[in-house]
Amino acid sequence: MERRNAWKTYTQEQLKELDQINDRYKVCLDEGKTERECIRLTVKELEKQGYRNLNDIKGSLKTGDKVYAVCMGKSIAMFRIGKEPLENGMNILGAHIDSPRLDIKQNPMYEDSDLVLLDTHYYGGIKKYQWVAIPLALHGVVALKNGKCVEVVIGEDACDAVVGVSDLLIHLAAKQMEKKGNSVVEGEDLDILIGSMPAESDSDNTDENKEEKEAVKKNILAILKEKYGIEEEDFLSAELEAVPAGPARDYGLDRSMIMGYGHDDRICAFTSLFAMLEVENPERTSCCLLVDKEEIGSVGATGMESKFFENAVAELVALTVGESSLKVRRALQNSYMLSSDVSAAYDPMFANAFEKKNTAYFGRGLCLNKYTGARGKSGSSDANAEYIAKIRKVFDDNEIGFQTAELGKVDFGGGGTIAYIMADYGMNVIDSGMAVLSMHAPWEIASKADIYEGYKGYKAFLREMK
Repeated sequence: MERRNAWKTYTQEQLKELDQINDRYKVCLDEGKTERECIRLTVKELEKQGYRNLNDIKGSLKTGDKVYAVCMGKSIAMFRIGKEPLENGMNILGAHIDSPRLDIKQNPMYEDSDLVLLDTHYYGGIKKYQWVAIPLALHGVVALKNGKCVEVVIGEDACDAVVGVSDLLIHLAAKQMEKKGNSVVEGEDLDILIGSMPAESDSDNTDENKEEKEAVKKNILAILKEKYGIEEEDFLSAELEAVPAGPARDYGLDRSMIMGYGHDDRICAFTSLFAMLEVENPERTSCCLLVDKEEIGSVGATGMESKFFENAVAELVALTVGESSLKVRRALQNSYMLSSDVSAAYDPMFANAFEKKNTAYFGRGLCLNKYTGARGKSGSSDANAEYIAKIRKVFDDNEIGFQTAELGKVDFGGGGTIAYIMADYGMNVIDSGMAVLSMHAPWEIASKADIYEGYKGYKAFLREMK
């Protein structure tokens, strides 16, 4: 059952739309390199389309109303109220907006041998050796004691300086090269070099043997003070992330792919958002859910394990038919969901890791993963066959390119996303998403055709799933 390459099916008009969607996606990928940036971008787009903050709603909601709820600036749920009662269920698109990266520690800055560095703690599953000797940018916020929150972005403008992690030269790396891949670079060695110029001395001491202590660090702190108004102690209440510097770019001589940071899983998040913005007059209430913390187990207040989404649905029920815990449970149980996350694309360079009949391929459309998990389906929700049949019909009726896939050979490992959490409500949910090469690397690669088919598939799902 080999699936057809979607590129072979497109008309000139479809190719034009494909380019438009992918250009729009690249802009979002560049503007949303952190969870907070993704949420700000999403809220801006929603409010352009008339969505209102759920906290601002007075009175009641009716068919056609558009609302959203934000959790701590890192997760968001958006709803378009449908014609059917909410207790009949929703059509839900879910994706995560966090990506692997280097987080700056709370007490990070130190000087050693006239070099100033920042301590980091890697976030999510990474190959640590991939993060050395590449240009990095700093993104995030610094929360001050006076209540002000300072936005930080360093290294993205063409005129900005970048930072990064140094590596040992090959001439001295004999022992390093003997190590296993997971220890070639240790986690505590992923410190980011940010400066080497000492501050001008503020003393009259001319004795060259009595150099000012930590003069380079002093200079860096002066720069941060001047540009952002922050002190060293403010790192205690900061959330700063080191991410690959630079924009997403077309990849391949035929420009058929996109190389960018954070395809996992903003490729599903932004295409889901595009679909949500275009849904009109849905029969069932449409929902798009973008969440944080998936890369570290979906835990915490902004992860899928929190009660944020359930609480938002409870508010919807209260504003449509009145408070009812039973109708909240019915709304969740009767929902259909695509838990959208990326799949590992088949790579002929590493063919031994894949089972070719059941893997994702570039250009063959949206991936459906009946089950994920590891080895014996551990940690998997395993979608019902009847639900998959419904999805197949919607996709086929709308000429959506799709394929089925697993994450590598059975014994090689595995992974999953938020599907198993949402399945706790008793709803029908399946993992879906786009194929990605070099997943979890600083720069990942995706097919423009798959991005286009994903966008079309999500629109069809919101509109017609019942």
